[in-house]
Amino acid sequence: MVKTAFKRAAVLVAGWAFVLVGIVGLFLPVLQGVLFILIGLFILSSEYIWAHHLLEKIRRRFPRVANQLDHAKEKGAHWLRRIFGREDPPSGGKDPSSRD
Repeated sequence: MVKTAFKRAAVLVAGWAFVLVGIVGLFLPVLQGVLFILIGLFILSSEYIWAHHLLEKIRRRFPRVANQLDHAKEKGAHWLRRIFGREDPPSGGKDPSSRD
């Protein structure tokens, strides 16, 4: 129970931090504000339905951004598996424990 509360708090802090850095980045030429806002919305979409709906609206309006977001999501999942010691599925792309 404490672990899930800590995880939820960490997700909220990380998501809002990215959104705030993105807002600052809109005014500073050094930071890519829109990128940080999108990352923050992506993180917050697991906790807030409004963030999920906003991302879906962005996906429909900007298909190229949606493709890049999907690619970034795959890369992030790959790195998380590497960091936490989980192996990628075999080269066939399917998990051997799943049934078709």
